[in-house]
Amino acid sequence: MKYLIDFIETKDVTKALIYEHLKCTKEEAELIRYVCKRYVKGMEEISVLEMLQEIFSEKDYAYLKKLALVKNLLDLGWIVQISFGQVKAHETAQLELLSVSVSPSISLLRLLEEGSLEIFLPEVKPYTDHLEYLQDQFDMVTLLHKIATFKQGFADNSLSIGRLKNKLTLLSARIEERVKMTQTPIVVEEFFKEKGLDEKEKRIFLALLKEEYSGGEGHFRDMNTLIELISFDEYEKIKNRALLEDGSKLITEEIIDYEEILNMFGGVSRSFYLQEEVMQRIIHPTKNKKVNKLKLDALVQEQEIFEYLKPTTTLDDVVLHPKTRETLNTLIKQVDKEVFKKLKEWGIKDKRKGIDARIIFYGAAGTGKTMTAMSLAKTLKKPILSFDCSKILSMYVGESEKNVRRIFDDFKELSLKAKVEPILLLNEADQFLGARSEGAGSSADKMHNQMQNIFLEQIERFDGILIATTNLLGNIDKAFSRRFNYKIEFKKPGKRERIRLWQFMLPENADYEEGFDVNSLAVYDLTGGQINLILKNTAYKVAVRDESVFTLQDFLEEIQKETGSSFDSEKSMGFKI
Repeated sequence: MKYLIDFIETKDVTKALIYEHLKCTKEEAELIRYVCKRYVKGMEEISVLEMLQEIFSEKDYAYLKKLALVKNLLDLGWIVQISFGQVKAHETAQLELLSVSVSPSISLLRLLEEGSLEIFLPEVKPYTDHLEYLQDQFDMVTLLHKIATFKQGFADNSLSIGRLKNKLTLLSARIEERVKMTQTPIVVEEFFKEKGLDEKEKRIFLALLKEEYSGGEGHFRDMNTLIELISFDEYEKIKNRALLEDGSKLITEEIIDYEEILNMFGGVSRSFYLQEEVMQRIIHPTKNKKVNKLKLDALVQEQEIFEYLKPTTTLDDVVLHPKTRETLNTLIKQVDKEVFKKLKEWGIKDKRKGIDARIIFYGAAGTGKTMTAMSLAKTLKKPILSFDCSKILSMYVGESEKNVRRIFDDFKELSLKAKVEPILLLNEADQFLGARSEGAGSSADKMHNQMQNIFLEQIERFDGILIATTNLLGNIDKAFSRRFNYKIEFKKPGKRERIRLWQFMLPENADYEEGFDVNSLAVYDLTGGQINLILKNTAYKVAVRDESVFTLQDFLEEIQKETGSSFDSEKSMGFKI
């Protein structure tokens, strides 16, 4: 116990054998010595107020100015707080310390026994492979996480944020030295250089890589946890969120991606992961590059049935009736872990975690059916394959029945090759869904009935999300109606919805005549598709003028042309806001 006795008895505390290891001021060391003296006399809990009053003057409350010394010693991890018999990990308000007691930490007791707490790392050598390198990097991620939990007040009382930061500095320097000594390229370091990632982006990447190697679905996928790893104060947390938002380098360069899941409180949480191609490159650096997973959009280009649609809007970007939004939210909640657990326990769903839904979107042309289907795909982070059902009869004469089955067979084949679960969108599905012909009928009727029977069979067996759009629900055969578990009507927008559509579609950076009022346009009974068309036609007309100012009359002229046309309103992909 020579270090303990030396520390207590040495007249000048700065001359004590362990003083250099304390990394604190002389006054702070005096406080530590006071605690140690009472601890060895059996007083495990030392009052902060009594300690300050005894060591420093009570005159004019001078001892209050020394509270910062106690706070620093707590941060350094040499003492811990005792409150109602429980150890508190961290406090922020200095005045609260007057009402608590402190005790030597485990770290201090070890220092007094051993004389040093210096970290002795193994000899610095070159990395023999990328796994050695990753082990060091994963240890660094663990240290960052411990520092983050310490700052939140959840750390073990034996830890010191100062010591943790010291470990982090030493480990970072060690990694840097070993990388410089390593002759063989390290795949992760090469990847960092290629992508030009900064230190914070590297830490996010390594945390997600650690999660992949551990094979878990743990906390390092959570957005807030990742932000904590790279932030040291509240301002940085706000600023660093941009690194995980859409448009950031990590996402736009397809290094990471995320899933959005509705939690039990109705909010949306993001779970991040590394892209499959990046993972394969890191985990199997010596493996010959082979394309195991083909891109869905590339596969679609090689066939003639489907169109690959790339959604650019989410459900938040579409004007929807509240009831429609409520129904779609219920559907989306199938991916929530708690919801899936209940459905599985009740025997409603099997082991498949994805959404099972066969949906009909019905309503007049231009009311946003296709746009909503695409926005649903974007919200669920799924690609979408579209097929125009009106083309089925013209594809191959006499082979329409065969082609109905081919729609679903090819869809499954594309999904398997690309290893994804896209949404199947069947546009203009009226002829499939209409009532079947009774009696013998003509050969055309027989062919149509056979085609519908095959379609009905395929709908019954379909796994995943299928959306069929139609203008008329009244003509749908009852046998088909029973197979669709969601029937969602798209009504023509009311005046309130039309105001919102006009407001969001009108270009923000354009000039408008004085007194221009969007309410004057919203009185006309138009669909979202018609508003979009009228806006474009008006813009073309105004853009060619020397003075390109939108007037109310410009829009009224185009509205008159649209509503006075003898043709049906132009088909639209839907409308967005």
